[in-house]
Amino acid sequence: MPKMRAKMQVLSVNDQPGSTGLVLGAVYKKDGYPEDGSDENNTFARWTPQANLNMVINNPDLVGTFKTGEEYYLDFTLAE
Repeated sequence: MPKMRAKMQVLSVNDQPGSTGLVLGAVYKKDGYPEDGSDENNTFARWTPQANLNMVINNPDLVGTFKTGEEYYLDFTLAE
């Protein structure tokens, strides 16, 4: 069963009454990474250099809780 973990950053948040629209993108560092590879985002950017996710959340416990710039891990597991 394939598994994958991505690390993504919130690029934009659109809060509306009862919902939150999110746009997330793969993490990267605009000014480059340390040569020793010690920055965790360097590792994620190497293996998943480009990703985008658009979603709308209607869960009342989550609406209004996301902030631009926050980073999240997304875990992918095959649904069987």
